[in-house]
Amino acid sequence: MKKILYTLALAVTFWSCKTGSTGAAKSNIVEVNINLTDVKDDKVLVTVTPPAIKTDEITYSIPKTVPGTYSTDNYGKYSEDFKAFDAKGNALTVKRLGDNSWSISNAKTLKKITYLVNDTFDTEKGTGFGNDDVFSPAGTNIDAGKNFMVNTHGFVGYFQDKLDVPYKVTITHPETLWGATSMTDQDASNTSDVFATSRYAILVENPIMYSKPDYTTFNVNGMDILIAVYSPTGKYTAESITPEMKTMMTAQKNFLGKVNSTKKYTVLVYLSSMAKDDAHGFGALEHPTATTVVLPESMPKEKLVETLKDVVSHEFFHIVTPLTIHSKEIQYFDYNAPKMSEHLWMYEGVTEYFANLFQINQGLIDEAEFYTRIADKIAQSKQLDDTMSFTVMSKNVLDQPYKDQYLNVYQKGALIGMCIDIIIREKSNGERGILDLMHKLSDEYGVEKPFNDDELFAKITSLTYPEVGDFLNKYVAGTTPIPYDFYLAKVGVTKASEKKAGNPFIKGQTPYITIDKATKEIAVRPESESTAFFKNLNLKGGDKILAVNNKSYNLDNIYDLITESENWKENDPITLKVKRGTKEETIKGTVKLPFEETETFKATDASKEKLKNAWLKG
Repeated sequence: MKKILYTLALAVTFWSCKTGSTGAAKSNIVEVNINLTDVKDDKVLVTVTPPAIKTDEITYSIPKTVPGTYSTDNYGKYSEDFKAFDAKGNALTVKRLGDNSWSISNAKTLKKITYLVNDTFDTEKGTGFGNDDVFSPAGTNIDAGKNFMVNTHGFVGYFQDKLDVPYKVTITHPETLWGATSMTDQDASNTSDVFATSRYAILVENPIMYSKPDYTTFNVNGMDILIAVYSPTGKYTAESITPEMKTMMTAQKNFLGKVNSTKKYTVLVYLSSMAKDDAHGFGALEHPTATTVVLPESMPKEKLVETLKDVVSHEFFHIVTPLTIHSKEIQYFDYNAPKMSEHLWMYEGVTEYFANLFQINQGLIDEAEFYTRIADKIAQSKQLDDTMSFTVMSKNVLDQPYKDQYLNVYQKGALIGMCIDIIIREKSNGERGILDLMHKLSDEYGVEKPFNDDELFAKITSLTYPEVGDFLNKYVAGTTPIPYDFYLAKVGVTKASEKKAGNPFIKGQTPYITIDKATKEIAVRPESESTAFFKNLNLKGGDKILAVNNKSYNLDNIYDLITESENWKENDPITLKVKRGTKEETIKGTVKLPFEETETFKATDASKEKLKNAWLKG
């Protein structure tokens, strides 16, 4: 999973798929029908026909947590009007067991259950951070006749002790909508799709997005890629982003080498309108053969493509870990009483490191950009608890105080991967790195052979060097902050500084603008007057920004202003319509960006050039 934090606070102060045989005996299959045609009150009817049940009582559950999310989301609370019937249509007694489960009496006579599903997009209040929102890429959308984001765990549940029973899912849908997925539709009809999986876990790992057909396909080194896009206003199409996606995914395949078991990969891109009832949690969620991505449609093309490159590359690298290399906690995942693994440093951290390393390795970014990214991760990691054991945090990530430290998997987790990579490069004279380690772990374990959590460090040490084991025990399991300068110096890289342009309207998490709650107008904070942007345009505290370059802005589209301003260049012409007091006026001028000294790194030791090149290009 990759979460992207877009600051909106100022407005209101992420297994091989073996398809089950459709000829399986009816008594040993769960049949599901999802009706996307007859949507009532923004709810979808789900009908489930159970396998043979031999107990007097059975529990049906919808997940509390799903793999890759590392959060408690209680998908069952979005289902209502749960009913159970026998063969004659008589209602059976049902008792709701908390948010996610229902107990059904006289279960031996159970013929079918029905329930209505609400979508999660409607309920989101913020960015997906610091609140209880379901992370949008793991959520569901019901927009009748336009779009259905069918993350299957939000619509389909499982019967107690029957997770390994095959599933047959029939989805009826409007003829105008097409379902993009890595699964194979076994129905030739234009209004019905049939998907079969060998067990529940396979179904959960296969999202489907229904919308007006907008997709492209291409092949990269034997892998079939499908890119599907839903853009509510048609601003973007799959074709418009495919060239960049193909370049990126080709580079990823070249970087990974032999770690390549996936034959088809689907990228589902949902672009949010940013309306109150639309998605607000941006980023992506990984699956073995797919990625769901949610981003705002208002993003400029350059920024959209850049963000897609980062988030999709992260999710794609998950085919290495945890999808190929993972612990028993993941292999035997409990959807309603999950036990979390200790190794988020690898699942998310190494994945995030690869998502950056491959770009310098394959020539998509230069050294300066790579070093800037490393410096940014160091700075951001230090804003979190740098003395918290990463393994303890991982194992307890669903609970506080560890839950609030989850974001460090993308920062310190990636830096852990970097340090291990450097240690292996140094000890092998540049011949091997962390990718080689992941190859070995993949050979040692694999899709159907999980490791024991408490044995991984010893296994990694045996496959590499004692120094790697020492590092893992001291800095990953332990509570000692990592001395990054020490490890970067091994490849001749030391601290440096650079001037970097910031956003005119926000610095870190501190906004230069605020909102007049009564009028929804965007106002300049008094303390912003002295910043380069506002000073150059003679904007004063309390001034209301009504429009920029002939586009009106207020609370409802303030996100557009922030994202669009990220593309402004120094000395670009700019026209603002402002209200000062009761008087409106037009201000014409140029953009002056706030530049500040920021920490980065650069190569300074020529004697380490060969090792540095092996690290970045090997």
